[in-house]
Amino acid sequence: MANDFNEKIIAEFRANEGKVGGMFEGANLVLLTTTGAKSGKRTTSPVMYFEDGGRYIVIASYAGADHNPAWYHNLVANPEVTVEIGTETFEVTAEVVGDEERDKLYAKVVEIAPGFAEYQEKTTRRIPVVALHRAA
Repeated sequence: MANDFNEKIIAEFRANEGKVGGMFEGANLVLLTTTGAKSGKRTTSPVMYFEDGGRYIVIASYAGADHNPAWYHNLVANPEVTVEIGTETFEVTAEVVGDEERDKLYAKVVEIAPGFAEYQEKTTRRIPVVALHRAA
């Protein structure tokens, strides 16, 4: 379920061609629209992304919470996802990456955005890394 915080970011993103201010100013944000694992409802969530070899990488950090974000559960159940980056909207297929690749990608992400190291330190769960592959 979207909250007011996310709704404001989504509205700002769409009004400003994918750019937002505040704590996400300058960050690469994607709007993920997933299909609910249980509800079947479409929900949009703003998430930071990173590019890696023609695919988009998102981290299910949930700011270091002890459970994964709802969008993660949704895309595991329904990996066909709609994304918005800048002014472009397109379909992707989500894939949770394996442990070895996860570690390499997470290390790269920490180099770019050191806050992700703190998120991993805050929780005992292994934060998942998801690759989004653009549909052909």
